Amino acid sequence: MTFLLSEGVEAQRFLNKLKDKTEDKILDNIFNDKNNQDQQSNPNNQSQNNTSGTQNTKGGGLENTAPDVLANIDAAGKSFDSKDYSNTRYSIRQAILGVELEIGKNILTSLPDKVGELSKEPETDNVTSTGIGFVGLTIERSYKKGDKELDMTIANNSALLSSVNMYLANGSYASTNNDQNYKQVTLQGYRGVIEYDESSGYTLSVPFGQSSILVLQGINFENEKEMMDIADNFKIDSIKKQLGEQ
Repeated sequence: MTFLLSEGVEAQRFLNKLKDKTEDKILDNIFNDKNNQDQQSNPNNQSQNNTSGTQNTKGGGLENTAPDVLANIDAAGKSFDSKDYSNTRYSIRQAILGVELEIGKNILTSLPDKVGELSKEPETDNVTSTGIGFVGLTIERSYKKGDKELDMTIANNSALLSSVNMYLANGSYASTNNDQNYKQVTLQGYRGVIEYDESSGYTLSVPFGQSSILVLQGINFENEKEMMDIADNFKIDSIKKQLGEQ
């Protein structure tokens, strides 16, 4: 964690250097997605047709490696000094991506290995990110025992947040009747929405911080109380702190 924090500090220092040394229009040029000069070929993202007629029977696939944060910060500095803004932006985003992936991994490590009678399924642990400042950062894990399963997602997802915030902003969703399958709840001081569907079970969505949300889907849980008791194992304040949310 100390190494990760030092990388984050270095990344912030470099970004501050960019802001101090350039005008806004230059930064806009660096981060403008519409800049055609940023389009570079990436052989790892291009599909290649097999025209030889020989079927591939060997190979171990691709290694799952995160971008080297410090190396990309260094590359960004050199590109910036040479006024190569396209590669500056690319290297900065790679550095941010590396930091976010490490933060996601640390959050997974901090989560409980077991919640209630359910044990984590290590192969389901997953962290993905777009590398643009936690927008699109997704952390996933599943817990299971028999036919009972809990799927956890921590995400920065505008669609999810908009839907849940709509429920929370409307007072009519605070009370339920026999025909209503969702209602407002509170988890560890945070307001959220719990839903029930006969085919997919319980879904609890709890926004926190400025732009993050915890989503738990419980399959084959006995009742709402059991679902809420399981959800209490995920300490939102700790997750929020690790994400740097306010």
